Amino acid sequence: MPDPDAPAMFDLVMFDLDGTLVETAPEIADAVNDLLADQGLPAVGEDLIATWIGHGTRELMIQAYAHVTRTDIDTVRRAGTLDYFMPRFTAFYEQRCGTRSRLYPRVLETLRRLRAQQVRMAVVTNKEQRFTATVLLVHQIRHFFDLVIAGDTLEAKKPDPLPVRYCLDAMCVQQARALFVGDSRIDVAAARAAGVAIWAVPYGYNMGQPIAEAGPDRVVATIAAVADAVGAVDVRRCVA
Repeated sequence: MPDPDAPAMFDLVMFDLDGTLVETAPEIADAVNDLLADQGLPAVGEDLIATWIGHGTRELMIQAYAHVTRTDIDTVRRAGTLDYFMPRFTAFYEQRCGTRSRLYPRVLETLRRLRAQQVRMAVVTNKEQRFTATVLLVHQIRHFFDLVIAGDTLEAKKPDPLPVRYCLDAMCVQQARALFVGDSRIDVAAARAAGVAIWAVPYGYNMGQPIAEAGPDRVVATIAAVADAVGAVDVRRCVA
């Protein structure tokens, strides 16, 4: 019988970004409220905006606009109102991105340890590529990742399993040798559908719900648990 307490061995660790590696809610809230003020609409509190993070900026703004105008969310989606607002939001967020975000505790230490252990790493986020790149560069962690999959990199994003499966294929890693680390039920659903292990942190943006209710394999206090659990592995490359 395998020892359930024995260290897990992974060739690849995939991380969500917002709410897992980086606390981005303050600057996202700033951009949302910049747009609302621009349209003569009332501001929304950061705590509430944080519960809308995870599906990408367009869905976040749909939630915000529906909330402040007291309009049904599906009505906002069908009306196409955000087709007009999103270019303005993009401009505001480009100004705000990287200004008030911060790495969560022990993230930098963990990424360094995993790199020293020769564990390959990827970011799989629903955040658009332009903003993902800014956040990774501002916080000086881009170089740790072999691959970055953003919300607009592929034809589908989480909770669709495509981004996770793409990482597995690109790095020639079997499902059983991969781990996903996230903070939301979106991450849990994507990892489950892709057939990989899923660990979750409790401090992120899970629509205001306890992450344990999403049923991850483990809930870990910080991502440092990942470096504690994995060991050095052989680095295998795809052969053309």
